[in-house]
Amino acid sequence: MASKKSKKSKKQPDNTIAVNRQARHEYFIEDQFEAGLVLEGWEVKSLREGRVQLKESFIQIKNGEAWLHGAHISPLLSASTHVVAEALRRKKLLLHRQELNKLIGAVERKGYTLVPLSMYWVRGRAKLKIGLAKGKKMHDKRATAKDRDWQREKARVMKHG
Repeated sequence: MASKKSKKSKKQPDNTIAVNRQARHEYFIEDQFEAGLVLEGWEVKSLREGRVQLKESFIQIKNGEAWLHGAHISPLLSASTHVVAEALRRKKLLLHRQELNKLIGAVERKGYTLVPLSMYWVRGRAKLKIGLAKGKKMHDKRATAKDRDWQREKARVMKHG
């Protein structure tokens, strides 16, 4: 009996490596996809240490393949001595052909943008959550901020009143 309780009370380890908070501010996210990443050994070691930044990264489709550009993975000093680590190296994304075709159609015909939303671990493999997004205008951003402030104020009133 006591062993069951201890299993439930244990916290699940957080599998999130990095989150691109700016993406939800700048874009309306229409759909989300999960993609694998082709990484080098030193990059995986850096990801385990949490040394990645998705803030200025974007996804580009070239020759029927998806590529992650601008994701900054800082190399560890002790990771490897014989490999020249390139922090802003473009990384190939692994998606099913059907998903790729859907993304290509949306980007080329409908004017959508592909943005990385978050990076996380699934069974020891690094995955990237991709958002199929439309850009927000300035008035959309103001409306979102106003709505968020109203929800916060409403919660505060309900709590005290």
